[in-house]
This record gives sequence, C-alpha cells and structure tokens, in this order.
Amino acid sequence: METNEKLIVVTGGSKGIGRAVVSRFLRAGYPVATCARSAEDLAALTTALADEVPAGILHTRPADLSQAADCAAFAAFVLGLGQPVEVLVNNAGAFVPGRLQDEPDDGSQLRQMLAVNLLSAYDVTLPLLPGFLARGRGHIFTICSTASITAYPNGGSYGIAKHALLGFTKNLREELKPSGVRVTAVLPGPTLTASWAGVELPAERFVQAEDVAEAVFGTYSLSPHAVVEELLIRPQLGDL
Repeated sequence: METNEKLIVVTGGSKGIGRAVVSRFLRAGYPVATCARSAEDLAALTTALADEVPAGILHTRPADLSQAADCAAFAAFVLGLGQPVEVLVNNAGAFVPGRLQDEPDDGSQLRQMLAVNLLSAYDVTLPLLPGFLARGRGHIFTICSTASITAYPNGGSYGIAKHALLGFTKNLREELKPSGVRVTAVLPGPTLTASWAGVELPAERFVQAEDVAEAVFGTYSLSPHAVVEELLIRPQLGDL
C-alpha cells in the first residue's frame, strides 16, 4: 500500500461513522489523526486498526470536543504533526432525544447539544483553515443529520444544533468557493451506531456506517472541479 503524505483529520473517530471514515482513509494509504473522549477507546481503535491495516499510520489524542480548550489542544496536536491537512471530517457529536418542553429550565441541554454538535466543528475548523487557504485545496466535511433538515417530535435541542451545523456548513461553503477548498455537509438518516443500542429493529432498517464512509471517500475522490454540497443518505425503507 502506497502511503500518502496528506493528513486526514477525523473528530470522534473511535466509534460509528467516525471509525468507519478513519478505516476507509487508512485503507487508501492516508495517514489519519483522530480524537475521542475516551483514551481507552482510542487504544482499542489503534489495536484493531493495526490488525486491519498493518501499514496504516494513525495518530490519536484524547479530547472532549464539547470543551473549547480541548478543541484548541486537538487542533494544535494536528498542526504539530507537520503534515498538510487534506481532509477534515467534523464528526464528533452526541444525540439526546426528547422534547424542548421537557428539557431543564436552565437551558443546559441546548448549550450541551450546541457545544458538542456545533461548536466542536467551529472550534476545530477555524485553527486549521489557514492551512487549507494557504494551499488552495482540501476538503471539509461536516457530519450533520436528516435532523438538520427535518424537525422530529423528539428532536429537541439536538435538532436545533444539527440545523445550526448545516447552517455553519453552508456559510463555510459560500466563503470558501473562490479558495479551491471544498465543503460538504453529510446528512445520514438512522445509522447503525451505538446511539441506537437497545433498539429492537433489524440491521437492514439502518444505514451502515461503512456506507457513509464510502460516500465520504467517493465525494472526496471527485475532481477538484466538482463538489457535492450536500450528501443525503437514508435507509432504503426510509426514516424510522
């Protein structure tokens, strides 16, 4: 496997869609840097991918991206690797279902959902943007959701945060059009990840994380003259 010098950065890469994206780019020969809140999960990821992709180069750092200081530390870690960042996949996020009317009166749930689903992407992207702009190339993905375009009865603050993440992505796309840096919002429907643990539904009712990763990789692989602005992926039988 030929190793590429261009770095791929994936936030929240220890599980689910993030893990699948990390694996896909490693298998294509790219070095990857990722983070997760749990050092133990990152160690398990490193061990598993060393078996799956023996020649793969994986850099990891624990970080809770709902905290601005951890976002800054992870971005500094990435920049400290001294490799040009070719792709940034803002995948870190969390899902807490429920109705707005049932959320705490202090607004803590909305603030938490915004911190992990929106501000994490903002706070990691901005320190890496100068490098993208200086090179005049690269690709930034945000893992949004069908909740970014559809209001669900139990979406609550999660739905607000995911709508905001799509807005962030659209603004970033508009700003970066002349720069040569591509921007894509990925909107997966229900995907078979830990968020759905305990739900008694057959696997075929879900999108597979590997399919999302393949779609991200295929979108990146287009020529620099084309960009998929929004990538909407649903289960074949529709939303749950």
